[in-house]
Amino acid sequence: MIIDGRKIATEIMADVAVLVTELPAPPRLTVFTCAPNFETKKFLTLKQKRATEVGILVTVVEFPPAVELSEIQSAIVSAHATSDGIIVQLPFPPQIPIQHVLDKISPTHDVDALFYAGIGEEILPPVVGAIDAIAQRHQIVFTDKLVVVVGYGRLVGAPAKLYAESKGANVKVIQRDTTDANDIIKSADILILGAGVPGLITPNMVKDGVVVFDAGTSEEGGMLVGDAAPDVASKAALLTPVPGGIGPVTIAVLLRNLILLIKKS
Repeated sequence: MIIDGRKIATEIMADVAVLVTELPAPPRLTVFTCAPNFETKKFLTLKQKRATEVGILVTVVEFPPAVELSEIQSAIVSAHATSDGIIVQLPFPPQIPIQHVLDKISPTHDVDALFYAGIGEEILPPVVGAIDAIAQRHQIVFTDKLVVVVGYGRLVGAPAKLYAESKGANVKVIQRDTTDANDIIKSADILILGAGVPGLITPNMVKDGVVVFDAGTSEEGGMLVGDAAPDVASKAALLTPVPGGIGPVTIAVLLRNLILLIKKS
């Protein structure tokens, strides 16, 4: 089954739109970016469009590539007074120590749930929230399943591992230096992909009936593509495509997080 993430996102956004009307003022979201790449620009455009559709005000601040760390930190601190939520849209240039940037975001404004620890949080990191929404709608059970997370980045792999463990799964993480990676992937009941390598996973690498959450996006030939080759769908019980799978749901969850933060304040 190929998942229609746009449909799920539309359902979540309908709830967000209602919540926005119940607030005394339009929610305000500030997004910081620096030298955005192809994937980042596409994602930012979608975020702005979806936010505007439900009455959320979005300000995008784009820093030049040579920006100093102190300038970024100062801008983030100042944004707390004029925003209800703050996003640092990764990646940033490698010379910026990103943890020093993210540490300036208060938990009261953290729509990306950077402080997620995998235990009982109402506000989930957007990719994890998207996986959770899809899993709930399709009765995907994690308990006692082998979940293989491919890639261990800040936005996908790390929080996905915590989430799957919180659901009772046996979790293994695949990184560049993992030995026997192919054997581990072949044994997975559930694959969560976040490597950002086009077509990394092919049908011969997975077992029949695997569930594939593809959150790995990259550019190939001017198009967004995922870590899973499209024909992996022939082996999978469930596959989230790129584009149109986890991506739209991630944006909807992020905007829902903004509303939840406002209601908690």
